Amino acid sequence: MIVESPSRTTRLLIVDDHPLVRSGISSIIQMESDLEVCGEAEDQTTAMNLVAKENPDLVLVDISLKNSNGLNLLKEINQNHPRTLTLAVSMHDEYTYAIRCLKAGAKGYIMKQEGTEKILEAIRCVLTGKTYLSDTMTQATVEQLGAGRAATGSNPVDVLSNRELELFQLTGQGKEISEIARIMNISPRAVEVHRSHIKKKLGLRTSTDIFQMAYDWLRQNGIQP
Repeated sequence: MIVESPSRTTRLLIVDDHPLVRSGISSIIQMESDLEVCGEAEDQTTAMNLVAKENPDLVLVDISLKNSNGLNLLKEINQNHPRTLTLAVSMHDEYTYAIRCLKAGAKGYIMKQEGTEKILEAIRCVLTGKTYLSDTMTQATVEQLGAGRAATGSNPVDVLSNRELELFQLTGQGKEISEIARIMNISPRAVEVHRSHIKKKLGLRTSTDIFQMAYDWLRQNGIQP
């Protein structure tokens, strides 16, 4: 008699700076008999150590991480562990971040506000080798590419680079130059240079203008300033 060996359980790593969010997503995953959580992390360094140690099949990555940025983590995983799949799971507006995440190496983008079924749908879609975006985002992307435009929304911050957008968000959260420099691992002078570029791109005059616009943008997108 031939005894079939049990199928391999798919291993997932959760990277999010909020313990309650990690716990919630973990609970969703653990209810699936063929999925398991092999680790959790709140920052880029811990996440990369766990990726190397646990060799997960899929890493769920939030955009905002403790002292780091999810876009940078997606790039690092893609560069150093190209066989490891990644899925962005974030509260940030998909029109601003979805395409940025795909360019950084993610195989999909799902907003945390979506229900349990949608999150599992996104996970399983990516695990089958496909790319996951919401129906609305997929349609918008197709329409914009068909019209020869960049696949972004009408948000003015779309003109910012990933690093500029990260600095823009930190500014809206009230971070001082020295703290921004530490979080982004750049010099205070580099922070000023980025701010100068942001002002030029967004048509702003002062650092106070950047703060006000960034603060308003965070609130409009449901992000705690």
